[in-house]
Amino acid sequence: MTTSQSATSLGSEPGPSRHDELRHQLDTLTTEAFRSELAEIDRLPTLEIARIMNGEDSTVPTAVAERLPQIAAAIDAIAERMARGGRLLYVGAGTAGRMGVLDASECPPTFNTAPGQVTGVIAGGPDAMVNSVEGAEDSAEAAAADLDALGLTAEDSVVGISASGRTPYAVGAVEHARSRGALTVGLACNEGSALGAAAEHGIEVVVGPELLTGSTRLKAGTAQKLVLNMLSTITMIRLGKTYGNLMVDVRASNEKLRARSRRIVALATGAPDEEIERALAATDGEVKAAILTVLAGVDGPTAHRLLAEAHGHLRAALTVASGPGAADA
Repeated sequence: MTTSQSATSLGSEPGPSRHDELRHQLDTLTTEAFRSELAEIDRLPTLEIARIMNGEDSTVPTAVAERLPQIAAAIDAIAERMARGGRLLYVGAGTAGRMGVLDASECPPTFNTAPGQVTGVIAGGPDAMVNSVEGAEDSAEAAAADLDALGLTAEDSVVGISASGRTPYAVGAVEHARSRGALTVGLACNEGSALGAAAEHGIEVVVGPELLTGSTRLKAGTAQKLVLNMLSTITMIRLGKTYGNLMVDVRASNEKLRARSRRIVALATGAPDEEIERALAATDGEVKAAILTVLAGVDGPTAHRLLAEAHGHLRAALTVASGPGAADA
């Protein structure tokens, strides 16, 4: 996670004309629309409010489903860049930024990604993860500076995240990244957004007005989480970080994950516990290599070599190991 604050945008208030412009923008956003039928929701019984909110949440997957072609196209483009050594960088402010940081932080233990390979960039600094730093979202220049501080290259993929689709920090990040030749994705929850237009791949998941007017941590936040789950997870599948639906690149950094590693090898091979322990010992605890030693009957060093030659794709390594001349591998 990385961030910076812009001295030019923080601590200064927009003038009256700017306030009028912002108010007009908000009036045009679906995510900011007022729902008169919910004007007295605070007078309802708690259970009824919960039912209404649950019903609202149930509409989000349908809205995401309508954008699956755009999501899939973005994933294929991201995976292509990452296969060449590029990084996946999420950029956003407030709830959107936190969603990006959350998704990025889960990639190392789940997929054994290298440090910095998937990174969340949030406006306002690390403090913005737990405290509101609302003014930080107003600076496009801060976003550009944050990306430059990471050494942005044309091989990277930058995903700007903003419920409104107009947040200067997110839009500025995408515009700056695109000017540097990086792949750009704009994830918004309004149609015709500036963010979607700025990005090479615009993903606009329209979830409609929120239960609480303008509280985009609700349906919009849920939609963002679902899309980011897809972007990272399916990209990792394309990169060979899984074997079927097993997390074979899991990093066994604690007792739970070590137990999960053994279970994954068992599910993939059907081998008895003793053989699994030998395989993991022979491969320094690396699940992919352990599976390869069991299924292909090769030793640890050979398993590591085959995986390296297959760029980490276990299925490809198994094909080579079981092909002609495999016994001499």
